[in-house]
Amino acid sequence: MKYKAAIFDLDGTILDTLEDLKNSTNEALRLSGYPERTTDEVRRFVGNGIRNLMERAVPAGTPAGRIDRVHADFTAHYTLHCADSTRPYPGIPELLRTLREDGVRTAVISNKGDYAVQELCQKYYPGLLDAAVGERPGVRRKPEPDSVNEVLRQLGCRADEAVYLGDSDVDIETARRAGTACLSVDWGFRSRTFLLEHGASAIVSSPEELLRALEA
Repeated sequence: MKYKAAIFDLDGTILDTLEDLKNSTNEALRLSGYPERTTDEVRRFVGNGIRNLMERAVPAGTPAGRIDRVHADFTAHYTLHCADSTRPYPGIPELLRTLREDGVRTAVISNKGDYAVQELCQKYYPGLLDAAVGERPGVRRKPEPDSVNEVLRQLGCRADEAVYLGDSDVDIETARRAGTACLSVDWGFRSRTFLLEHGASAIVSSPEELLRALEA
C-alpha cells in the first residue's frame, strides 16, 4: 500500500444514509407546516452539514428563527432514526478489513453531527475504524481541513501519507485544502459527470477498483 492512512467520507461513500436523511428532513418540515422534499432534492442538498441541509430544504425566505426550529426538530428525529434504513455500500466492510490487514489506518470524517457519526460507525463498522470525527465545536465543517487534520493528529500521520476518499465536490476541495491525495467514488450522492466537472482527478466505481488504486 502506498498510504499509511485512508480517510473516508461517511454519507454516500461508505454508508447509504439518504433515506434516513430524507425522512428526518421531511419530519422536521412537516412539524413546521412546510412542503416535503423528494429523495433527489435531499440528495442535492446534502454535503455541507445539517444546518445547510435545513436552509436548502425550507421554503425560500424562511426566517432564521424558523430554520433554527426545523434544525432542532431534525436533530431530535435523526438522533432516534439515523439507522432505520441506512446500510453499508456493498463491499465496504470487506475493503476496510483488507486495508487494516495490510497495515493501513482507517478513519471517517463527516459534516454530519458527531453524535450520529459515532453511532453509525460503531453500529456498522465496529473495530474497523481507528478514528471518526463529525461536526462538533472547534472543528469547522468541510471543506475546511480541520476534520482531516484532527484525524491525522489522532493517527500520527502526515498529510502526504494519507489518501482522502469521498463522493462529492466538497470532498475534493477538502482533500486539496488538507494536502492529502484524493480518490472520488461515483456510487454515492454525486454522479461521475458532476465529479469530473468539479475537479476530480481520479474516480473509482467499486470498492474492488478502489483497492486496486490504493495498491498501485
